[in-house]
Amino acid sequence: MTPAARSLDSTAPPKRTPGASSSRKVLQLLLSFSERRWDASVAELAARIGTPVATTYRYVALLKELQLLEEGKTGRYHVTSQVMPLARAAQLANDLARLARPSMEEAARDLGETVLLFQHFGDSAVCADRVECERAMRFTFQPGHSVPLGTGASGKMLLAMLPEGERERRLSSIVQRRGPSVREEVKRAGANRYSVSWGELDDGVWSCSVPIPSTGHRPAVLTLAAPATRIGDDAKRAAIVALQSYASRIHRAVSSFSL
Repeated sequence: MTPAARSLDSTAPPKRTPGASSSRKVLQLLLSFSERRWDASVAELAARIGTPVATTYRYVALLKELQLLEEGKTGRYHVTSQVMPLARAAQLANDLARLARPSMEEAARDLGETVLLFQHFGDSAVCADRVECERAMRFTFQPGHSVPLGTGASGKMLLAMLPEGERERRLSSIVQRRGPSVREEVKRAGANRYSVSWGELDDGVWSCSVPIPSTGHRPAVLTLAAPATRIGDDAKRAAIVALQSYASRIHRAVSSFSL
């Protein structure tokens, strides 16, 4: 396997590094912040990462010292702009996003709607890139935004792509929160090789998502989002077929890069 291929390969389960439990908890604390949970109290953080409050205070103090956390409203903490260069570095280092970009730009021109790339990380579908069409619309997702697995077209399609054991483990907890219909939607997405949603994440937005065929890298999907009022049934069917073709192009580009 070439270095390029290794950089894209994340199928093997990560090994736990011995003797790093405290470091792991500090990083888990930092990674517990997101656009859905952008501030938290020490007690909330302690519950999130499973450490005593006194220990969590020490972790927070360390991150404050490094200027990665700061206190906002009394007793609530948030990440600082110090982390923003990390986000930019991650974007620049994302080979899949770079290789997918030309196909995404062509898809947005061809279909006249916004096209996004999502990747699987933990229990989330994370937006890695986005290409606007000329008819821009108000839409939540920017690169770095995420949704829980099983939510929206992208979250359902990514969940359907996971190995059976991992998929069932994650589905069990999702079904407890959202009901058994999610299981059927994920099963249908896996069988059809596409998933759709309407107004699930943004009011009035229809979206469809298709898998990018695996080349050993992190599961990823190509997604189209459009105002439901301007995309009819025929256009929806055409968008799914076209996205599948563009996803295959991305697969070929990644495969060539990995040789």
